[in-house]
Amino acid sequence: MWDGAEYQRRFDSLAESGVDVHGEAAFVRAYEPKTVLDAGCGTGRVGIELARHGVDVVGADLDESMLAHARERAPGITWVRSDLAELDLGRTFDVVVMAGNVPLFTAPGTQDALVAGVARHVGGLLVAGFSLDRGYSVEQYDEHCARAGLRLAERFATWDRQPFEGGDYAVSVHAV
Repeated sequence: MWDGAEYQRRFDSLAESGVDVHGEAAFVRAYEPKTVLDAGCGTGRVGIELARHGVDVVGADLDESMLAHARERAPGITWVRSDLAELDLGRTFDVVVMAGNVPLFTAPGTQDALVAGVARHVGGLLVAGFSLDRGYSVEQYDEHCARAGLRLAERFATWDRQPFEGGDYAVSVHAV
C-alpha cells in the first residue's frame, strides 16, 4: 500500500519548484467535460484541479491512505474506495480519466477487468496515460477497450499532446 501524505508531498515539492503538476487536468479540461470520474485518483491531484475549474468530479481509488489525504484536501468532492474492476457508481461521466499509470498498478493480467470496470462509467471519453515499458502495451489496452465497447479516438506521447510515434509513454483517448 501507499503513504498518501508522502505521495502528495512529492507533487507539492515539484509544484513549489515551478513544475506544472496539472498537465493531466489541463488535458481533460480541453474536452470541456461537465462531469469526470478520476479513476485511480490517489490523493486527488487531478480531480481537485478539475473541480477547481467547475467540473463535477468523483474520485475512486482502492488505497485508503491516498483517499484519506484526498478527503482532507477536498472534502466537498465525493471520494469512493473501490477496486476499479468492481466499481459500479450507477452513472456515467463525460470523461473518465486514469492518470498516473493506473493500469500498471493492477495485478498482472487484470487490466482487462480494470478497463471493463471503468468503461461502464464512460458516457463520452476514457482518457488514460501510462508507461509502455512495464509489460502492458497500447495494443493490449486498445484490445481491452474494444472489448468494453470503446474505440480509439486519439493518442499522444504526452499530456501536452505531443504526437505519438511509438516510445515509452502514451496518452490514449477512447470514445463510446
